[in-house]
Amino acid sequence: MNRPTKRERLVPVAPPPTSAGASAAMRGNVRSNTRPELVVRRLLHSLGYRYRLHASDIPGKPDVVFRRRKIALFVHGCFWHQHPSANCPLRSAPRSNTAYWNAKLARNVERDRENQAKLEELGWRVLTVWECETRNRKALGARLQAEMEQLGRAGDIRQRTP
Repeated sequence: MNRPTKRERLVPVAPPPTSAGASAAMRGNVRSNTRPELVVRRLLHSLGYRYRLHASDIPGKPDVVFRRRKIALFVHGCFWHQHPSANCPLRSAPRSNTAYWNAKLARNVERDRENQAKLEELGWRVLTVWECETRNRKALGARLQAEMEQLGRAGDIRQRTP
């Protein structure tokens, strides 16, 4: 039985861009050091936490890593990772070329689940911050502080004293 190639299995081949503007817009999408990621990193730093970035040796290449305590934090874009919350103002469904985009976005969500499962198998704890959460920095700071303290009790996170 012929098995489909990896590309056939994951996402259909993308059609050519509709315009030079569309092509330029897609090239502008970056993987790391995004605005939401920078907001999270600044908040963590202001709370006294120190971390490593984009550890390529860890499944999923988490955005922020607390290596000694085995905590991986992902900052997900609401569109690209399809935020499951119905209240999310940034999650949207593609309106054109839906077959391609739905397959691509579904694969992103599937990959996120796979990476989280791999990390948990290796004993890592996983936190996810969604792009829409970075709009309210005060609430996000409180959430990060609470979650890091909770995980810290389980793993004794070292924090800078003021």
